[in-house]
Amino acid sequence: MSQFSKQLTTLIKLATPILIAQVTQTMMGLIDTVMAGRVSALDMAAVAVGSSLWLPIVMFLTGILMAITPLVANADGENRRDKVAPIFVQGCYLALICAVIAVILLNFSPILLGFMDIETDLTALASDYVFWIALGAPAYAVYQVMRNTSEGVSYTLPTMIIGFVGLAVNIPANYIFINGHLGMPAMGGAGCGLATALVYWAMFIAMGLYIAYNKRLKQLKLFTQMARMDWRYIGYLTKLGTPVAMSLFMEVALFAAVAILIAPLGTTVVAGHQVAINFSSIIFMLPLSIGIAASIRVGYFMGKGAPHMARYVTKLALFTGLVIAGVTGVITVWLRVDIASLYTNDAEVIAIAASLLFFAALYQLSDAVQVVCAGALRGYKDMNAIFVITFISYLLVGLPTGCILGLTDWLIPAMGAAGFWVGFITGLTTAGTLLGARVLWLQNQLKRLNA
Repeated sequence: MSQFSKQLTTLIKLATPILIAQVTQTMMGLIDTVMAGRVSALDMAAVAVGSSLWLPIVMFLTGILMAITPLVANADGENRRDKVAPIFVQGCYLALICAVIAVILLNFSPILLGFMDIETDLTALASDYVFWIALGAPAYAVYQVMRNTSEGVSYTLPTMIIGFVGLAVNIPANYIFINGHLGMPAMGGAGCGLATALVYWAMFIAMGLYIAYNKRLKQLKLFTQMARMDWRYIGYLTKLGTPVAMSLFMEVALFAAVAILIAPLGTTVVAGHQVAINFSSIIFMLPLSIGIAASIRVGYFMGKGAPHMARYVTKLALFTGLVIAGVTGVITVWLRVDIASLYTNDAEVIAIAASLLFFAALYQLSDAVQVVCAGALRGYKDMNAIFVITFISYLLVGLPTGCILGLTDWLIPAMGAAGFWVGFITGLTTAGTLLGARVLWLQNQLKRLNA
């Protein structure tokens, strides 16, 4: 019981600042949706469609840089913090390379949207949103390196503090650019993109200052050991992070593809879907924070040569994630109409969103399992398995299921948006089952090697 209490306390201490930071970041999406929705359903839909193009790119960036956390945690577990600065420097180089590629890809978004059966006004507004938000890609990428380095040494408080900085910038920036204040033109939903870009730059600057002046982080000497690009190590980081990036990309792409596929169903359906997705994203931050904390602790114990403790922490994280998911699932079902009403006054949008939130509640258990297991596998540096499993689960199971149920009469009459949410449930359940099996197999292999 003493070990249980000690490890649970450590896990929660790590996860809580991460949770608060993730919630504040997701709250920015909520604020964008609500403030754009107050202008019109078209502006809300533009944010939804624009985000569906931006999020896969930004999640790929996030994923490839997640390789930094277990590497830093391993170094911390080995009591070799002198290894941290070189990891950080090469991580920054990789981040900038990825950011440039991201900006180039995002410039093609108007062409992509042009191929979709979407209203002309919606296409134009969504393209403007993507153009402005892309300006924040370099700042976002380097911020992730700084954040992952800090979290890798089990110091998650800065992530929370900088999250509040971002939220503080987001609200007034949205107000100014959406509605046209202080001499700025009224940009509507596109203004959310510019506001978010400014948020990323503010978070980048704030985190840089935090690292430069905080006593605990100054000891890592991150800014005093600048070196030339080491292409070999950058290649290693890329090789380690790409499977995670691809898995996150595919998960987000599943949700993004659905947003695009349901666009022809009408602005009201898109808006209702966006409300349900946005709220689900906020709830997802709870198990995600546990998964990130599990990654840190597993990486730390593997660095210390204590795989039995890595196994114990993984089980504890799974238990915690499932308890949380059970509670949030019940709350989502119980308050789904009230939740939808927070986003909009449109009765049709509320009705659609409330029906979809019921499905959102159903997949929270499997979502918790898959994200915690993926976090543990990152700690074990078993990245390739994450990619293979998520590819099967999301692209071969979840998306086809959603398309068949949502758009065709092959099995049952077309369910519309609800069919795609059944696809979400199917894909996430498959991912949770396979990732859980992989963790168990890996732990048994390590147990045999250390027997």
